[in-house]
Amino acid sequence: MSRNEPAITPDLIASHGLKPDEYERILKLIGRVPSFTELGIFSAMWNEHCSYKSSRIHLRGLPTKAPWVIQGPGENAGVIDIGDGLAVVFKMESHNHPSFIEPYQGATTGVGGILRDVFTMGARPIACLNALSFGAPSHPKTRHLVSGVVAGVGGYGNSFGVPTVGGQVRFHTRYDGNILVNAMAVGLAESDKIFYAAASGVNMPIVYLGSKTGRDGIHGATMASAEFDDASEEKRPTVQVGDPFAEKLLLEACLEIMAKDCVIAIQDMGAAGLTCSAVEMGAKGDLGVDLDLDKVPTRETGMSAYEMMLSESQERMLMVLKPEKEAEAEAIFRKWGLDFAIVGYTTPSKRFVVKHGGDVMADLPIKELGDEAPVYDRPFVDSPKLPEIKPQDVKPPLSNAEALLKLIGSPDMCSRRWVWEQYDHVILGNTVQRPGGDAAVVRVLDGPKGLALTADVTPRYCEADPYQGGMQAVAEAWRNITAVGGKPLALTDNLNFGNPERPEIMGQFVGCLRGISAACSALDFPVVSGNVSLYNETNGRGILPTPTIGGVGLLDDFTKSATLAFKRPGDVILLVGDTQGWLGQSIYLRDVCGREEGAPPPVDLAAEKRNGDFVRGLITAGSATAAHDLSDGGLLIGLAEMALAGDIGAVLEAGAASLPPHAWWFGEDQARYLVTVAADQADAVLAAAKAAGVRGQRIGTTGGTTLAAAGEQPVEVAALRQAFEHWFPAYMRGDVDR
Repeated sequence: MSRNEPAITPDLIASHGLKPDEYERILKLIGRVPSFTELGIFSAMWNEHCSYKSSRIHLRGLPTKAPWVIQGPGENAGVIDIGDGLAVVFKMESHNHPSFIEPYQGATTGVGGILRDVFTMGARPIACLNALSFGAPSHPKTRHLVSGVVAGVGGYGNSFGVPTVGGQVRFHTRYDGNILVNAMAVGLAESDKIFYAAASGVNMPIVYLGSKTGRDGIHGATMASAEFDDASEEKRPTVQVGDPFAEKLLLEACLEIMAKDCVIAIQDMGAAGLTCSAVEMGAKGDLGVDLDLDKVPTRETGMSAYEMMLSESQERMLMVLKPEKEAEAEAIFRKWGLDFAIVGYTTPSKRFVVKHGGDVMADLPIKELGDEAPVYDRPFVDSPKLPEIKPQDVKPPLSNAEALLKLIGSPDMCSRRWVWEQYDHVILGNTVQRPGGDAAVVRVLDGPKGLALTADVTPRYCEADPYQGGMQAVAEAWRNITAVGGKPLALTDNLNFGNPERPEIMGQFVGCLRGISAACSALDFPVVSGNVSLYNETNGRGILPTPTIGGVGLLDDFTKSATLAFKRPGDVILLVGDTQGWLGQSIYLRDVCGREEGAPPPVDLAAEKRNGDFVRGLITAGSATAAHDLSDGGLLIGLAEMALAGDIGAVLEAGAASLPPHAWWFGEDQARYLVTVAADQADAVLAAAKAAGVRGQRIGTTGGTTLAAAGEQPVEVAALRQAFEHWFPAYMRGDVDR
């Protein structure tokens, strides 16, 4: 080992995020004191972000299989079969901590990293989505963070040339010190030409591809595995810097050498960079890896082995190459102006050996670097059950018309146009449904098929009742896909939580996972990829539990997809599903009544399946002229969104006599949809619903310029539009603070 490295001290060990018992585990494993480079390698491989040491035992219970699943969790991305020799490759990942410290670069590299996960599998990216959670609008940093993150998401996706087609944006004070940036990418590949990370064969060349290695991003994964504190701004050097133009070249070069059959295995250099990619490739193939860092292309002089092994510089790949294809592969990469360097070889030793300047800087057992990472069964406590809030116990402070205008113009319910207009959502020419609907729809190549894509979660439900909240997150993603006519096939998740060492936080994680598992099983909607992001808190204040669900569904004919817009006057509006007027944890209760309390709405998975299948059948048959699932804000918000999308009003019947009007209009009961049908088809559709065991009822007719309900003050669609479109641009200009 080199003598130029610092001595290993308790302070140095702690600064690497390793606890004393974990360091003892390292000593027992290798039988000696590690070198400084080896300590860095263990820190990279054993941190929470890479090893999933607090979550792994619970993730095993997720449903991950279905006849159409080609690859589930464990690879760079999940893969599902959509027929005709095609597969969809997709995944979601977080870039939360970097985006809080440096919002533009944090967001860009989040997008870049997830795109690499997809094209590493041999897929050409066709769409991106994101889910963004920011602090209270009144917090002094929020506007700056929104501006930087949105610019970063758009800057990378637009420059790389992939449409950003959907997502979520929310505000809540619990994200003041720790925002969430979850990025999702979707790609298409030939189903029999998927590329994996497991190396095979001895003495095969290991090739470094892409951009040069610099000092940016060192300890990025370790930073993402710790809480924030007041000094977190000092971690700016651990944020990587992205280059979307270099990544576009990398994409084209990788797909070209894949098509030329040059590749045995390929791995993106993401979290923990060269360390993680090399170890994973060797370990998955039961092989050793010898690396010579003198061969690694660097953009800074004098980089140490430690720095090169832990750098998270972007736009880099590691590949095991067929030896006879070496010259052909190098010529392709040189043509694209990218670095190509043989930096090592596979060995039969099952050791991870790193050399630099003639010295052996690391010599470690490769399988144990991953397999022997600590696995914690952390203590957890279930969240206490909150009382059910009866509709009659909520006294409305405003008329329903006033409440509607207040909610539709509030930070969480208003138009996100300011955000998505900064994204190119039509590049590549296959975007069928743009942002603003229930799910995006993207055409599959030049055929009739389409993909329905969404990202969703309701964190306030997850905190109030993690089990119900986890179920609801999956059910809502399933409803979003269903509401455009798609058949939900599989999901990716991004599980964002606070400090797992606190039993109540671990209880939220376990409860949400159990709910997710139950919903995935009942809805035949398996998890094929995902990401766990823990320690999302600052000075002991955790985020709301936020298990974002990214869903993918299939339409056999994209021209038959439904939109939420009212299409014409005179259509009958039908409400599908039961309405009990559930106000606990509702937007109405929080933003109109100032009460953030109560049990969230219960999820009936059998009703979700039954009602969703019925609505999808109506869309496929061409009976539904518009469709929209109901979620935040309830029935009246859903109607307003349909009216705004179509610029047509509606005449509405009075609500259920058994419920207070505000509970009928704003309750957030689940498993519900709004559907419009031609007047002469309404009776037949209602009869079909009854035969299918689905609750359906007529609640109004489209037409006019107002939303007018019996017994309520009419609201002009123009007034709704003013409220809906005003808040976001005004806030970003600095004209409003809340």
